[in-house]
Amino acid sequence: MGGKESTEKKAARPRVVVVNGPNLGRLGVRQPDVYGHQDLAELTRLCSVWGERLGLDVEVRQTDDEAVMVGWMHKAVDEGTAVVMNPAAFTHYSYALADAAHMVGDAGLPLMEVHISNPASRDEFRKRSVISPVATGTITGMGFFGYRLALESVAHLLAV
Repeated sequence: MGGKESTEKKAARPRVVVVNGPNLGRLGVRQPDVYGHQDLAELTRLCSVWGERLGLDVEVRQTDDEAVMVGWMHKAVDEGTAVVMNPAAFTHYSYALADAAHMVGDAGLPLMEVHISNPASRDEFRKRSVISPVATGTITGMGFFGYRLALESVAHLLAV
């Protein structure tokens, strides 16, 4: 009886997919002065803990492949799943990802853009985001804590 009940409760929780773009699989190794010393496994753990506390079922993914990330947006739309997205380098030029992200919003789903660093304070090419105009909101420069804020925002928007 307890197992079935806990399965039903988990199934009733809103799903959120946290998608991370290129080079974020190298967290902890890549420019620790910019991105910190924690790795993707720690980010995954933290997002799961934060999601649990917020009543969200969180899945964290990472890819270096633009087409895979676009496919994840399509799947989110088809399944009615909210999205927290760190598009990484795709932020600045991926119109395909922007179009797919736009579909998330068109479906009435929250899409929070998050960046570990503050792109506006870095290289000139990083100052433009093709994702921000279609995102529900954007959080930058807060390190891993930005993901927590993004998940809190999703929970608020879904009124969990």
